[in-house]
Amino acid sequence: MVYMDQYAPYKIIEYGGTGEIVEKKSRFIADVQAVSSEEEAIGFIEAIKKRYWDARHHCYAYVLGEQGQTLRFSDDGEPSGTAGRPILEVLTGSGIRNLVLVVTRYFGGTLLGTGGLVRAYTQAAQAGLAACQTASMCYGYELTVETDYNGIGKLQYLLGQRGIPLEETTYTEQVTFVCKVPLEEKEGLIKEITEATAGTAWVSISDPFYYKSKSAREEAESG
Repeated sequence: MVYMDQYAPYKIIEYGGTGEIVEKKSRFIADVQAVSSEEEAIGFIEAIKKRYWDARHHCYAYVLGEQGQTLRFSDDGEPSGTAGRPILEVLTGSGIRNLVLVVTRYFGGTLLGTGGLVRAYTQAAQAGLAACQTASMCYGYELTVETDYNGIGKLQYLLGQRGIPLEETTYTEQVTFVCKVPLEEKEGLIKEITEATAGTAWVSISDPFYYKSKSAREEAESG
């Protein structure tokens, strides 16, 4: 089955960060923050301008929406196309959504030229992202599963093989747990649950939604 790009995984910022480069004595400081609206993005940009009130330029870009529907950037006085767009290209190339990145420049006295500015703002934006902690967002379902005590061991093994953690497990006369499963794995997993429990397990399926699957640290440890 082919799934539309609109359901593709994407990344978010878990913890913002700050990166910095120096090019011919000009300092380029990149600050990154997760945001959920244009108002938040603009508020962060204004806060950075106040923090570095004596800097010459505060160039920025932000990407909002699960599919990156809202894109904005500004050169803030730098030559057109040398700052905001390179920052935006770094953001869109990273696959990260719902974030704003501001690169503050303290002029060092030497002109860098258009090519030099593009390289400097690109590298600064990359340094800012490298200082952040990211997580992956996956489109899928929440399953609530109820089984007997004979079936829980089989299902724990089954889910473990797929790398799907059990959540909110309760033990009464039956065992009930919640798990989240990616869109493309739902049908196969439900079939395996049915087969593993000889059709005795009860499964409730939520409407599809985006959920956080793994942080970058967890992906690195599992990979």
